[in-house]
Amino acid sequence: QVQLVESGGGLVQPGGSLRLSCAASGSIFSINDMGWYRQAPGKERELVAAITSGGNTDYADSVKGRFAISRDNAKNTVSLQMNSLKPEDTAVYYCNLKMVGLAYWGKGTLVTVSS
Repeated sequence: QVQLVESGGGLVQPGGSLRLSCAASGSIFSINDMGWYRQAPGKERELVAAITSGGNTDYADSVKGRFAISRDNAKNTVSLQMNSLKPEDTAVYYCNLKMVGLAYWGKGTLVTVSS
C-alpha cells in the first residue's frame, strides 16, 4: 500500500512564495513519476508539474518560470517551490505518484493566494 502525505500549503500574498512537500511511503518501485496537480473551485484537476525518477521535468505553461519541481529518490519525496504566486494559483494541490500503470494521490493541501 502506498501513502502520500503533503505539507506546506497556506495563505500567501500575491508575489510571495511557498514550498510544498510530499513524502511517499509503502512499496515504491524505483522507476516512477511524481508530480503535483491542482484543482481550483469549479474547475477540473490539472497537472502543475511532474518529474521522472531520472529527473526529467514537465510544467504547465501557466507556471513555467515561476515553479520548480524537485525530488529525492532516496527519500521518496517530491517538492514544489512556488514563486511569484498569483491569485489564480489558488487551489488544492495534490501530490501524485505513478508507477507500474497505477496512480496514487495524496489528500491535498490548500494554497490560497490573496491580499
